[in-house]
Amino acid sequence: MMRRILRQLLYAVGLILAVLVLNFLLIQLAPGDPAQVIAGEMGGASPEVMAAIRQQYGLDKPVLTQLALYLGRALQGDLGMSYFYNRPVVELILSRLGPTLLLVAAALAFAVLAGTRLGLMAAKNPRGIASGVVTVLSLVGYSAPVFWTGLMLVILFGAKIPLFPIAGMIDVVKVGGPLTRALDIAHHLVLPALTLGLVYLAQYSRLTRASMLEVLGADYIRTARAKGVSERQVLGRHAFRNALLPVVTVAGMQFGAIISGAVLVETVFSWPGLGTLAFQAILARDYPTVLGILFFSTLIVIIANLLTDFVSRLLDPRLAGGR
Repeated sequence: MMRRILRQLLYAVGLILAVLVLNFLLIQLAPGDPAQVIAGEMGGASPEVMAAIRQQYGLDKPVLTQLALYLGRALQGDLGMSYFYNRPVVELILSRLGPTLLLVAAALAFAVLAGTRLGLMAAKNPRGIASGVVTVLSLVGYSAPVFWTGLMLVILFGAKIPLFPIAGMIDVVKVGGPLTRALDIAHHLVLPALTLGLVYLAQYSRLTRASMLEVLGADYIRTARAKGVSERQVLGRHAFRNALLPVVTVAGMQFGAIISGAVLVETVFSWPGLGTLAFQAILARDYPTVLGILFFSTLIVIIANLLTDFVSRLLDPRLAGGR
């Protein structure tokens, strides 16, 4: 087990280094001059000032030299200064990381819990009305673009039935203690989490249904039923645990896709997370901030994959001895 953990950590370090190099090179190919963007924020600048800006931010050096300096600083935890915000990138990202993780965790929890429940309902009677309804809703939810779903929810719950806030994370005029603040955040979280979770709920419901149907046709399930085990125990104790393994695996593998979807959701609902920060940094050609966001996103995805592997081995002891 220790050998496997060390091997996975080495893979993770190599992957992070590769992502850092690749992202840096891709950013260098993007059109635009960061020095001109910085000068534009100052209201324009002379050639001498432009040269000073390039020298200050190291933009006058060759690309490979910039890459080597960037990797050296990144390995020390320094991702540079933001061109647009004039703040350390690490500090800027950490201030936005919490809201994004909260949104992604809430959306993933809603999608997995509701999706598996709907999938179980559909698997109990695969030819029934409930199974057909779940299939149709899954197709609709999976086909709808996430930004379209967000806009529809904004119209529905912002103009027609104003039940939830449609922008921001907190109500700045509301005062109270920690409980009041937590409830206010949860109130603002409903629509963004629902928007982001609906797409993945459709996938998990169909995956759970297919996995349950496959497990219910296995020999050990027929044996359990022949022994007189109740249907509740067959579904809950014998079938569901084995059917849950593909759902957990896919959920962990899709963590990166959920973070990507959060960029659009945060923009629609003005949620103050990494998605909104990434959108603003791209518009401002704030390359250090964009690279920092990509680095943190990669780190989160790697950690999620490691946790998924650990949980999968808890659910299926047969994997414990694998490589």
